[in-house]
Amino acid sequence: MRLLLDTHIFLWLITGDQRLPEVMQRDILNLENAVYLSVISLWEISVKYQLGKLPLPESPENYLSVQRERHMIASLPLDEASVSQLAKLPSTHRDPFDRMLICQALEHHLTIVTVDEMIRAYPVPVY
Repeated sequence: MRLLLDTHIFLWLITGDQRLPEVMQRDILNLENAVYLSVISLWEISVKYQLGKLPLPESPENYLSVQRERHMIASLPLDEASVSQLAKLPSTHRDPFDRMLICQALEHHLTIVTVDEMIRAYPVPVY
């Protein structure tokens, strides 16, 4: 499988949060799967951290990349082709971070790992 982690899934994984379903965790950690974290998620986490809405054990600039690498998750950059997908999306979901993750998943043929039901409204594979 080719998986793109939604921001909350990555946070649940690295913090050991019990809300992460065991089957998702198993597939994320399965080395046979290609697992990605978008730079969009890093941006979202950093913004929420700066606003005081998301506590982290360390500041995000080092903590997030260390955790991503520790869990063997590849970084997915934002590219022009992914951004161009935005014009094709219906405006069902208002969260700009999630909308860009959807665009990246569409462009790169990835399955989004999420528990966000709003994402299921889009023509993108969801785990």
